[in-house]
Amino acid sequence: MTWKTYPGQHGLVRTLIAPVLAAALLAASSPAAAHDQHTSGIQAAPNAAEKADFDIVHAKVTVAGNVATFHMAVSGKAGDSRPAATGQLAGAEVFAYVWPTGLDASAVGFDQGAGILSLAVTAHPDFDDTPLFDENGDGDTANDGDLWHSHWVVLGPDEACGPGALKVLDIPEGATPSLPKTWPGLPILIDSPGWQPLLSGESVDVKVPFAPGQDLTGIAYDGVTSGLRVNANVHAPLLCVTDVFDVASGDLSLPGRIGQ
Repeated sequence: MTWKTYPGQHGLVRTLIAPVLAAALLAASSPAAAHDQHTSGIQAAPNAAEKADFDIVHAKVTVAGNVATFHMAVSGKAGDSRPAATGQLAGAEVFAYVWPTGLDASAVGFDQGAGILSLAVTAHPDFDDTPLFDENGDGDTANDGDLWHSHWVVLGPDEACGPGALKVLDIPEGATPSLPKTWPGLPILIDSPGWQPLLSGESVDVKVPFAPGQDLTGIAYDGVTSGLRVNANVHAPLLCVTDVFDVASGDLSLPGRIGQ
């Protein structure tokens, strides 16, 4: 089986995300020669204006057998910064390493055409959204949101988050959209599949299994570091993209191609 993209989807991604990125892209890294430890994929020059652990120098997605490896490298130590705890869900911050893709959302269990399917590695000390997993191994599955963990999220625009801003798409009350089996029960299009990210030195890597025979080769992707925030009223929109720290391509054109 071959994954398919849909007509105009890459243009849709750029159209939806470009407004919220416009200011950030003025300082974003530009494509450059290969970083000495990372080849192929999307290369970017280090940018001293960016916080080093969110300053992207490389993004790549490779495939071996039925496993895709999502890779990002930064100019500092990956995962060095996490949001400060506030002790409440309302207004809680989220830091994220994100790979927006050209995969249709139905590829991982959401409805076809639902929005921009993105893999994200996140940390947020004020809430836990991986109820099936005990990341810190203390026997409590509800207290480890501050540890870096992975999600699929579906992004889309919402002016309630700010002019031209994006959010993780909400599930309206009474709606019954298609959801992955590891959906964590939140009223947003998010999946908590439990794939453990590896943050080592300057790199973030996540291995994502797909069904044998599914061909991801050539699917578009990019790399983004960002901040999100839970709405102060903990209601739709629930989780807004509030900051874009850096973009691997510099213009969110999704120039990367999986496996190429």
